[in-house]
Amino acid sequence: MSAITSYFHDGLTFEVSDQGPARSEVVVLLHGFPQTRTSWDQVTPFLNEAGYRTLAPDLRGYSPAARPRRRRDYNLRYMVDDVVALIDEVGQPVHVVGHDWGAATAWSLAAMRPEHVRTLTAVSVPHPGAMLSVGLPQLKKSWYMFANQIPFAAELLMSDRKRARKVLRGTGMPPAAIDRYVTEIIDTGAMTTALNWYRGLPFTSRKTLKSRVRVPTTMVWSDGDQFLHRLGAERSVDYVDADFKLEIMEGLSHWIPDEAPEQLAEIILARAASIADSH
Repeated sequence: MSAITSYFHDGLTFEVSDQGPARSEVVVLLHGFPQTRTSWDQVTPFLNEAGYRTLAPDLRGYSPAARPRRRRDYNLRYMVDDVVALIDEVGQPVHVVGHDWGAATAWSLAAMRPEHVRTLTAVSVPHPGAMLSVGLPQLKKSWYMFANQIPFAAELLMSDRKRARKVLRGTGMPPAAIDRYVTEIIDTGAMTTALNWYRGLPFTSRKTLKSRVRVPTTMVWSDGDQFLHRLGAERSVDYVDADFKLEIMEGLSHWIPDEAPEQLAEIILARAASIADSH
């Protein structure tokens, strides 16, 4: 099986990091905002060492040849279809892991295309339906999602290197991850298309957001997350018709893959192994 360095879907080209044993079970890792596939670089060695092949794509809006300009092109259903196209390249169901917006995509992928997903590990972001159910407490934490709808405002804030570094430090993002943000998002001109994940949300139906999941699932949440309320993580079980486990990581910010890669890898591996253990 040849390595996948890129793949095509919907007229777009997506770049991929393909690592680990070629003929092994596959873990697909989906990044969030404002990061790229490199946000998984500290996690993948542990998964590869355990015998898994890992595929980490740069998602729509991030890969240089996959940056449509229209907001409507960032409907969550399109994100799901992008990942399905990658899984089709593999030719087998995969273990799916997502952080931040990658987690939102992973939830919808597992709900809409369960035949492609063996297990799901959602990091930080709860099931969208559970997140909506929290109401005002979550809305207070999600103020930035509404601010990001304003054309050019977020670009002005987050494209200023000094200001962006200060903002991201305040969220708990480690210095090395902030340096990658400057290089991979600001320097490559991906800011607006990355923000389109937020701006495309009005084009995603509530039915999509509330779709139920029928694959074994682990929800990972950290108690220092400034953006996601604990109730959303706890209520995610209400949207999963399969084995479910909630993992609470203490003393960590929103940026779990950067802060605790080995611990997160252990959680991912435990969920992947649960399939074999159940037979």
